[in-house]
Amino acid sequence: MEKTKFQINKKEPEIHVNKPPERSFWQRQGPFNVWYFVIMLLFLYMFQSAMEVKREEIPYSQFMGYLQSGQIAECIIKENMIAGTLKLMDQKTGKPRRFITVRLRDDQLAKALAEKGVKYSAAVESHFLSNLIFSWIIPFAIIFLLWGYLGKKMGGMGMNFMNIGKNKAHIHAETDHNITFEDVAGADEAKQELQEVIEFLRNPDRFQRLGGRMPKGVLLAGPPGTGKTLLARAVSGEAGAPFFNISGSDFIEMFVGVGAARVRDLFEQARKKAPCIIFIDELDAIGRQRGGPVVMGGHDEREQTLNQLLVEMDGFDSSNGVVVLSATNRPEVLDKALLRPGRFDRQIVVDKPDLRGRVEILKIHTKDLTMAPDVDLEIVARRTPGFVGADLANVANEAAILAARKGRDAVTTQDFEAAIDRVIAGPEKKKSTLSPEEKHRVSYHESGHALVAELVPGGEPVHKVSIIPRGIGALGYTLQVPEKEKFLATRNELLDQIAVLLGGRVAEEVVFGDVSTGAQNDLERSSELARSMVCSYGMSEQLGALTFGKKQASLFLSTEYGEEKNYSEETARQIDAEVREIVQESYERVRILLKDNRPVLDALAARLEEKEVLSGEEVKAVVEKG
Repeated sequence: MEKTKFQINKKEPEIHVNKPPERSFWQRQGPFNVWYFVIMLLFLYMFQSAMEVKREEIPYSQFMGYLQSGQIAECIIKENMIAGTLKLMDQKTGKPRRFITVRLRDDQLAKALAEKGVKYSAAVESHFLSNLIFSWIIPFAIIFLLWGYLGKKMGGMGMNFMNIGKNKAHIHAETDHNITFEDVAGADEAKQELQEVIEFLRNPDRFQRLGGRMPKGVLLAGPPGTGKTLLARAVSGEAGAPFFNISGSDFIEMFVGVGAARVRDLFEQARKKAPCIIFIDELDAIGRQRGGPVVMGGHDEREQTLNQLLVEMDGFDSSNGVVVLSATNRPEVLDKALLRPGRFDRQIVVDKPDLRGRVEILKIHTKDLTMAPDVDLEIVARRTPGFVGADLANVANEAAILAARKGRDAVTTQDFEAAIDRVIAGPEKKKSTLSPEEKHRVSYHESGHALVAELVPGGEPVHKVSIIPRGIGALGYTLQVPEKEKFLATRNELLDQIAVLLGGRVAEEVVFGDVSTGAQNDLERSSELARSMVCSYGMSEQLGALTFGKKQASLFLSTEYGEEKNYSEETARQIDAEVREIVQESYERVRILLKDNRPVLDALAARLEEKEVLSGEEVKAVVEKG
C-alpha cells in the first residue's frame, strides 16, 4: 500500500563468443591417466612376482633336518630368508625340489653348511620396485587425485594447479566480435569518448606524429546494468582488435602471490598480441584503497595484486597498442594511485539513459519481437523513468513471455503494461485475496495517494492505481509517471512529494478514525525526505542554508555506509524538531485537502474497490466530475 516509484538495477546481459582457452597437459590428460599409470606399475610388479620360480615354503626346523641329513644341494642366504635346492627330486616334474624358509639368527649356519658340503652364497635383497610403488607412487597418486577432486569442489583449481599463475582471461580474436556501437544505445556521450580509443587502435600514427599518446587506461563508471561491459566489447568490435576479458575477482585465489602472477601473465600475453584491448570488469574487486588492516598478520593478497597492476600499467608504453579498459559501479572506493594520470587517465561516466536513450534501447531489445501495431515504444519509455538497459531488456522479455502465455500472435501494449508492473512491483498474488474489510481500507488508502497527487500543484500525474496484491507485502500501489525528465526539485515540489506519501495514512484516519500498518513504508520515505531537506539541501527555515553530517555514500548507488557527525547534540535536537515540524505541517495540509474533497475521495475509493485497477484517465475523470 505504497506509492511506488521504483528503480531496479540488474546486470546487463552479456553477448560474446568465447574461444576455448588453450589447455595445459594435465587438463588434456585428465586425472584418470594417473590411475592408468599406477595400475600399469602394479601389473608389472605382479608380473615380475609371477615370473619367479615357485618354491616350497618349509619351516626352519625342517630346513635344519635336510641340512643334517645332507639333502641340501645349494642355497642362497638373504637378509630375511633362505632359498635353495634339495637333492630330492620332485615326483611331478622330475626336477630338484626348490625350497624357501624364514632365516633365523644363527651364527653357526655357515659352518654347518660348509661341513655338509653345501654350495651356498649370500645375496642382498632389493625392494626398490615395491618400495617405489607402495611407499611413493600410490600415496602421491592418491593425494594428487584428492587434490583434483577438492579443487573442483572449491572452484575448478583441481588438475590446473600446475598453471595456477596463469591468468583466466577469455581471449577473443579479431574475427570473434559481432558487437559494434550499433548494438549499444542510450550512451551517446560515452560512445563519443570511446571513439578516440578506436581510432588509436586503427591508426596510432595519427596521434603519434604530433607527439601525443593515447591514455593507457579508460575507466567506465556507472550504475549496474547501464552497459559498461557491452561498451567495452563494442570498442573491441569496432577496432577489430583482440580482446582480453577478465573479471577482477579472477585474479584472487587462496594462495598468496597468485593474483600478482596472473597480472604479469595477462600483460605479457597482451604485449604479444598488440594492438589489443584488456578489459577488467568489476575493478573494485582488486582496486580498493590500500592501508586497511591485515588479517591474521599475513600479507594482503588483494594489495599485492593491485601493486602488480600499478607496476604493469607504469611499465608498458601506450604507443605499443595495448589499451586497458575497466568497469566499476563503485569508483569512490578505488585507490587514488590507480586513478592518477599515467594509469587510468580517462574516466567515462555511463549514466542511466534519458527518454530518447530508453526509446533506442527498447528498439534494440524488441527488434526480434513480433509486436502489434498499437505498441508505441515512446510510451513504454515514458513509463520507465530511471530504468537502465538491463531493466528494459527484462521488460521486453517479460512482455514476450506474457503474450506467449496468453496465446497471442503478437506482443501488445497491454503485455508491455503488465511487464512493467511486474518488474516494478512484482508478480500479482492471485491466490492472496483480501477480506472485504481490508479491501475497503486499501481502496481508501490508495485513493488518498492518488487524490492528493492530483490536487497538489507539484504532483506528478497518476498513471495507474491498483489494489491487487503484488510482490512482497504490497497490498496495493499508486504509480506516478513524470511528464518530462527532471534533474532538480524545488522545496515546494519536495513538500508536495511528502504530501502524496502521507495521503494514504491521512485518508484512513479521516474515513475510519484509525490508522493501520499499511503506511509503514510511506512514513519511512516521507521522514527520510524531510531529513534530507534539513540536513542535505539546506531547506530549513530554522537552521538555514547549512548541511549537517558528512555521509559516506556511493556516488552511483546512493548507498550510505555511515555518517560522520559534525554537529552538536543541541543541533541534533533542532534537526529532529525541524524534521518533525515539516512532516506534521504536511500531515495537516493533507488532512484539510481530503476533508474538503471527501465526496471525491469516496467516489474514487468506490470506483477502485469495484474495478481493482484504475488508469490515470479514469482517476482524472472521477476527480474532475467531483
